[in-house]
Amino acid sequence: MEERHYLNVPFKEKDAAKALGARYDPECRRWWVRPDVDLSAFAKWDHLPTTTGSPAVPAAPSANASDLFAPREVAVPAGGELAPTAKGIPLSRLLGGVATAIAQAFKGGVWTMVEVVNAKLGSGHVYLEVSERDKAGQVLAKAHAMIWANVASKILPEFERATGASIAAGIKLLVRARPTFKAQYGFSLEIDAIDSEYTLGDLEARKREIRARLQREGVFEQNKHVPPPWDFTSVLVVAPHEAAGLGDFRKESDRLAQFGICRFTYVHSRFQGEGAAREIVAALSAALDECAADDDLPDAIAIIRGGGAVNDLAWLDNYDLARFICDQPLPVLTGIGHERDSTILDEVAFAKFDTPSKVIGAIEKLIARRAREAKAASDAIMGAAARAVREMRAAVERAHGQVAADATASVARVRQKSRDAIMRSVWRPCETSTRPAGTACG
Repeated sequence: MEERHYLNVPFKEKDAAKALGARYDPECRRWWVRPDVDLSAFAKWDHLPTTTGSPAVPAAPSANASDLFAPREVAVPAGGELAPTAKGIPLSRLLGGVATAIAQAFKGGVWTMVEVVNAKLGSGHVYLEVSERDKAGQVLAKAHAMIWANVASKILPEFERATGASIAAGIKLLVRARPTFKAQYGFSLEIDAIDSEYTLGDLEARKREIRARLQREGVFEQNKHVPPPWDFTSVLVVAPHEAAGLGDFRKESDRLAQFGICRFTYVHSRFQGEGAAREIVAALSAALDECAADDDLPDAIAIIRGGGAVNDLAWLDNYDLARFICDQPLPVLTGIGHERDSTILDEVAFAKFDTPSKVIGAIEKLIARRAREAKAASDAIMGAAARAVREMRAAVERAHGQVAADATASVARVRQKSRDAIMRSVWRPCETSTRPAGTACG
């Protein structure tokens, strides 16, 4: 008979075991799988030893788990000499006793607070590495945990709808977990419930703490009061490399840059994961130092990324990054996530936009406004110049007409005077005392 790996499958979970490939042995009324299959999918159910026949019915657990560790006596060999006394027990028996002790101590789940270190999916199951850390970040405890597929399909969608978060590294959870121990797989936690209110509270508490600290330091609204840009000719942009949000932003920014309207300088950084906030600060600091060295500071700084789960954005709720923004003498524009999302960066920035597309939209809108104002001013100047020219031409024409009229009148007067003078000289009256009567005057 082929080797079989028997499982302890409760009746209500038989369909799940069957769906994963388990088979039923009617003789011993147990489900089994071949030992060469991947047993991780069946870790939920206690394993029985591999055998080539039907397994014996296991004995009831001892009232005291330590009884399972008692060494057994050794039989006398056929030669009549005694074999050495056994000094210990098989590892499987030792670990089986540990499993029994844990099962007796924790018959149900216990609500416990954990931070997810790593998460991965497999055949619908969710495998987690969880930990507890102190305020200094030192790990106090660590364990493996899992959410079986039939449970995950119920509790995860509800959790994601309530919080907007997904189960991923960095998120803190309040979970109901049952400690289990398998001889082949070691200690783990089986999670069957998650309290969404705890996660929401933790995310908000983190922002509340940073907000209160910045307010105490008197810098919370500092960036909101820097002089606004009159126009945009140069913008420094930080975003994750090849992010979808960056692509949306560049559809418009590249067009503006192509026509020499505005220059965009791009720097890249991670926006999630441990140390992401430090990387953003370092990337922006280096770029600003380079601009200052060239005496060419930008008109504004844009911090953009696409949407994501709430806990993805939570990496940006960082005091050092928020303080960096507060201290900037340049206006900072944020376009992080979706309309429903909000980080502490959005609260301290000069202006907050829902998406990267709306950031570039606002930049383009101001540029277009200034262009319209410049055109209107140009039209006003040209109109005023044209009116001045027309008025001057009319004044010149009037002056020319007056001069011409005056000249004509003067010429006419002179001519008349000349004629009068001539006539007087030619036809002056005769002096009667010197001419005989009847003679004409010379």
